[in-house]
Amino acid sequence: MRVKKVYLDNAATTKCDSRVIETMMPFFSEKYAVASSEFSHSPGIDAKDALDAARSVIADKIGAKTEEIIFTSCGTESNNYAIKGVAAAHRKKGNHIITAVIEHRSVLESVKSLERQGFRITALPVARNGQIELKDLRKAITRKTILVSIQTVNQETGVVQDTESIGNICREKGIIFHTDAALGFCRLPLDVKRFHLDLMSITAHKIHGPKGVGALYVKNGIEISKWMDGGFNEFNRRAGTENVAGIVGFAKAALLVKPDEIEKMDGLRKRLYGGIMKELDEVRLNGTINNTIPTMLNLSFGYVEGESVLLHLDMRGIAVITGSACFSRSLKPSYVLKAMGLTHEESHGSIRFSFSRFNTEEEIDYTIAAVCDVVKKLREISPITPRK
Repeated sequence: MRVKKVYLDNAATTKCDSRVIETMMPFFSEKYAVASSEFSHSPGIDAKDALDAARSVIADKIGAKTEEIIFTSCGTESNNYAIKGVAAAHRKKGNHIITAVIEHRSVLESVKSLERQGFRITALPVARNGQIELKDLRKAITRKTILVSIQTVNQETGVVQDTESIGNICREKGIIFHTDAALGFCRLPLDVKRFHLDLMSITAHKIHGPKGVGALYVKNGIEISKWMDGGFNEFNRRAGTENVAGIVGFAKAALLVKPDEIEKMDGLRKRLYGGIMKELDEVRLNGTINNTIPTMLNLSFGYVEGESVLLHLDMRGIAVITGSACFSRSLKPSYVLKAMGLTHEESHGSIRFSFSRFNTEEEIDYTIAAVCDVVKKLREISPITPRK
């Protein structure tokens, strides 16, 4: 059995579904007016209607109101807007922000920027399973705390945080709660009311939508400073011409996600995990099967380097990613895995597999055979492999 190309880096980005592209096309060539021209001519009205319809779809997916959805260019912008916007609007009330050490860099770099401006930042540690301890959150809250920003799903391991409990604590303490849900949107049941969310970042390209479009949920009544100055777009909260084609594609992508495809991806994940564990020893699951998202699997392979595994798999047509130092611009091993208690060597040998609706059982079986063969061969020549 030979499969030429297997893409298992869907946590980075997904293939844009052809049905999404088809939905977007008229907004490039026929319905290309800007939505802000709704008061000037009919094409502008058509664009505004499409924008409103898409906003309604996204809002319905998370149990929000349409006016609580602000479209952005990506999840990174949404995170920056949420954190810096709240900080600017509430600085007189307090200067303390709580986050976690494993957050996406757009969150970590945002709080670092605020720290240079005089804000005090608490980055909570995580347990070995990748989750924060709720008692640590409670202990970290002070009278000066204005914002808690804890992700829904981790970008490297797929570990899911207890968002509902975090939301309950924040509500109890009267603190604004933001979550980066870029990898959880349409993959997990997310309800802004049930989880007591005040702000939530999401993006399109993780669910087979286009790149260059995201959204920020802002609960009615939450004070947040405007992110970009200019026009009165997005309820006067984000200036700039809306990416109508991308937004329409975002909504279509959200509508296409069905429960059965999530079950399918979970089955592929478990098939891959079971197949590898059957053939190889000294393999560590980073997170647990039960507390990680159905679309991700992060494994550390003992006695081998992640970059070597990755390169050999790439030569066999399999696209994955590693947390190894050589594939980091900082030349340091994954800060997420290190925070979970992994050693330098364990972090160095990690591989992230992530799945999509387009992956098949045949691809997974091919990947199992390739991974096992590659790891066994690399261990044979590794100087750190124990010899009998």
